[in-house]
Amino acid sequence: MKSRPGSRYRWLRRLTRVLLIFIGVIICACLVFDHYVEFRKDDAELNRIFREEGIEGQIRYYESRGRTIRYASIGKDSLPTLLMLHGSPGSMSYYSGRFTDPVIQGHFKIYAVDRPGYGYSGLGDPEPSISEQAEMIRVILDSLNHATHPIIISAGSYGASIACRIAMDHPELVDGLALTGPALGPGLETTFWFTPAIEHWSIRWFIPRIFRSANTEKIHHREELEKMLPYWKNIRVPVTFLQGENDNIVDTSNAGFARTHLINAPYLDINFVKDREHRLAQYEWPAIRDNILKVYNEAARN
Repeated sequence: MKSRPGSRYRWLRRLTRVLLIFIGVIICACLVFDHYVEFRKDDAELNRIFREEGIEGQIRYYESRGRTIRYASIGKDSLPTLLMLHGSPGSMSYYSGRFTDPVIQGHFKIYAVDRPGYGYSGLGDPEPSISEQAEMIRVILDSLNHATHPIIISAGSYGASIACRIAMDHPELVDGLALTGPALGPGLETTFWFTPAIEHWSIRWFIPRIFRSANTEKIHHREELEKMLPYWKNIRVPVTFLQGENDNIVDTSNAGFARTHLINAPYLDINFVKDREHRLAQYEWPAIRDNILKVYNEAARN
């Protein structure tokens, strides 16, 4: 018995139809995710937090190198300065719960920034250059505001690379670094198999914007850290290094890199949090706060 014309290809048509439906569902899911999961709070929501908590805070915007950058200013100008830099992905909204910490409020004037490509600083439009990001952000300390010394930068993950670059390029602006889960050494972090694929235009357009930014930073991170290798000797301020002992994103060998390269830091304190992985900012705020104060006390002595 002969099969009808085209029946031999029926399974292929069905498979193609199933694959197209599957791809369509994935794209729709990504677009919905992009709309609802942005890891950011708008100005109204942050201002509401300020009012409810009785915080003296403002949301501000500025232009730097062709980019619009959003940041928050909290507290009294007369206090020492704490600049908070988030990781990847993220935004300064991660720190909204930290603004209410009475210990931090009592010690510091706080600045927190949406790094380029995150929050309301051009979500999904990343800046892969660490030095460019450092230049865009450092104006918060020396141009937009007259930051009071000691100036401490608290930074996590990718943000730690930028904090170190600011300290390298503008040593007069930084008196201490409190680093959490820091990615410092070229290649000493996890790169996922799909990272290069996401950069291709055919896929990138439907990836949630926050992950577009994170992916671009990830794919350029090694070469950007290699550019920093000659300048680690420029860091001459106290440094704390805090990392989860089970970090699955940033390799714990970064601690050894810090010991080897931060040769002119007058104080280097390295600690690992037992049974923790990479997300210390979510679960270990007391330890992060203690490190900030430790760096501040060391800086105040000098």
